[in-house]
This record gives sequence, structure tokens and C-alpha cells, in this order.
Amino acid sequence: MACRFSELVVDSRDPEALAAFWAEVLGYEVLGREEDGAVEIGPVTGFGGPAPTLVFAPVAEPTPGKVRLHVDVSPTDRDQDAELARLLALGATRADVGQREGRAGEQDAVSWYVLADPEGNEFCLLRRRLDPL
Repeated sequence: MACRFSELVVDSRDPEALAAFWAEVLGYEVLGREEDGAVEIGPVTGFGGPAPTLVFAPVAEPTPGKVRLHVDVSPTDRDQDAELARLLALGATRADVGQREGRAGEQDAVSWYVLADPEGNEFCLLRRRLDPL
């Protein structure tokens, strides 16, 4: 028997705002709120469905140092450039981690964009489109 990825917990200064951002990015909805201020978002199927949920837990201070985990997202109903424009309009910003963005086939160029959410958590927008759930 194996484990299954069911949820990802993200420390955040403003769980409501960050949950709203990621719900828009992923097409998720708010599934619940805890007394401590944590907000859980996920697909309409809820916890335990085909995709993991995200829980934004309140913390006073962000974790110091480099975060060792980040999220990758793939467009579902548009190409990468159109999805990049949508994410930037939602409040994402470009993050420079030393990558060289470019088109497929360009020497040393990567095929993804590194972005940061409104609290500075880095995530990548991949080129390959996936079918929506």
C-alpha cells in the first residue's frame, strides 16, 4: 500500500488573501475555515478527490531561508503565454532564480516561468497543457 498526496499546507501571513489568489489560479473553491484562521481550498470534489487540497495556515513570520518546496502549475484551457498574463493579472510576479527564459530550442533556455504569489512563494508555470479535472 502506498500513500497518496492529499493536501499541501502553506504558512501564510494572510490566509484569506492567499487562499483567494490560489483559488483563482487553480479554479478551486474555499472548502473550509478553521478557528485559528486557516483556510482550505480545493476542487469541488473536496478533500480526498483526484487533486490535493491546499491549506493556508496563519503564521506571524515567514520561515527564514530558502523554501525547499514549490508548486508547479500547467495551463489547461489556454497556452502558456495567455496563462502567464492571467497569473500576472491576478497578482503573481516574475521571480528571478537565475533561469534564462526563452522559446523551445533556444540554447540554455528553460520552458517554464518562475513566478511568486502575493506573499513571495515561488511557483513555476510549465509549458505543457493538461486536461482539466
